[in-house]
Amino acid sequence: MRVLFAAAEIYPLAKTGGLGDVSSALPHALTALGLDVRLVMPAYRQALEAAIDKSDGPLVEDGIGGRARLIEARMPDSTLPVWLIDEPSLFDRNGGPYGDETGTDWPDNAQRFGLAGRIAARIAAGACGWSPDIVHANDWHFGLLPMLLAGSAGKSAASVFTIHNLAFQGLFPKQAHGELGLPPEEFTADGVEFHDQLSFLKAGIRYADRVTTVSPSYAREILTPDFGCGLDGLLRSRASAVSGILNGINETLWNPQTDPVLASRYSVRNMAGKRACKAELQRVLGLDIEPDVPLIVLVSRLTGQKMADVAAEAMPALLKRRVQFATLGRGDRAIEASLMDAARHHPGRAAVRIGYEERLAHTFLAGADMLLHPARFEPCGLSQLYALRYGTVPIVRHVGGLADTIVDGNEAALAMGTATGFSFRRACAGDMLACVDRALRIYREPIAWRKMLRTGMNQNFGWAVPAARYLEIYRELMPTRERIVVSRFRAAERTGS
Repeated sequence: MRVLFAAAEIYPLAKTGGLGDVSSALPHALTALGLDVRLVMPAYRQALEAAIDKSDGPLVEDGIGGRARLIEARMPDSTLPVWLIDEPSLFDRNGGPYGDETGTDWPDNAQRFGLAGRIAARIAAGACGWSPDIVHANDWHFGLLPMLLAGSAGKSAASVFTIHNLAFQGLFPKQAHGELGLPPEEFTADGVEFHDQLSFLKAGIRYADRVTTVSPSYAREILTPDFGCGLDGLLRSRASAVSGILNGINETLWNPQTDPVLASRYSVRNMAGKRACKAELQRVLGLDIEPDVPLIVLVSRLTGQKMADVAAEAMPALLKRRVQFATLGRGDRAIEASLMDAARHHPGRAAVRIGYEERLAHTFLAGADMLLHPARFEPCGLSQLYALRYGTVPIVRHVGGLADTIVDGNEAALAMGTATGFSFRRACAGDMLACVDRALRIYREPIAWRKMLRTGMNQNFGWAVPAARYLEIYRELMPTRERIVVSRFRAAERTGS
């Protein structure tokens, strides 16, 4: 089975969040199941620098006057083949995949990702001498791809569209619809129009053969007005085609037994190295070296979705407890300023690092005792899974993928030995602090705490099970593809071509 996997970021070529991690690990896991998986993404400057075995591929027309050179390359960590869509005027820029160095979106993102979708559709049609059975498009950036496949003459590839975060919809002024050469009749409420704008995400949901998202709970939540971001009606109409598959993690990359970043490696059987990792994190952050004081970290985008505003509000009250608190992330400038101000007033007990560095994230999660990882909504979340792997107890809100992955440390779960963290229900500072207090009480019970750590570290969140679920969906779509191919063959017979 041949699969074309299209994503705007694939680690280590590009990453701004969980999409980059998933787009790296899932294709690798699918390959292990015997599939022929090939990747496609834009040729950002950093992607061209990181890819290996690069060579010039064909120059591909997009059908509306645009073109891009395809760079044929391989991933540096898995050697999977990847096509880089090389149009320097659109992708060779300083900054990130979606915006400049200040975080401001590129004003031509519709053109950038419109071209990417069209070139991916041409690859799917055989422009590179290889054609897939399944096209797996990810998030709004490739939302037009299922629509382009559905509208192509003699469609031969079935499409899967994965929503990694419904809140990011790829909304553009309606004139972009015409500029991208999309059929005028599709700019309707039943097509790709959303409040008089073009929605790339809606196109993916509307036209894909199957729609997936990244946890079972989130798949149910987005069918409701509270979590559907205005698209819940469309999603309910397609409910039979929507599935929730929990993300996995790369258990080779995130492994405290082998992680080269750590000050000392450790395992579930020998946790001594974790104390050394805590001391190293305290040293790096300028915190007091106090091995027995609970160290809580927040590793997240600093946004309202992630309740970083609530964490900033609660930080003065939190630091009245006998704890240390450290933050790693970037996001809303007001939230960043609030966290930094609180840290300045609590030297030795609080620290903030604005930005994101992969190596430092490993250091944070290995050195902490607890991960504060709340959210107003959460499609899946990966940081809580990394934390479990590193023997760091997550404190989460019971929503979306957080509800699917963390077993709350209530009295019954603690007695049964199934607890892996702590969760709260309401998105407010009071409930969050009460949940932290529950965690601190168990922290002061060493036997119960060590049992919870080991239970968390023994969880299996690898990619084998999720990849098998995606394979099931691909297989379900194969009869559809075969019927299309057969009908094309019979049509050719009738015309004598």
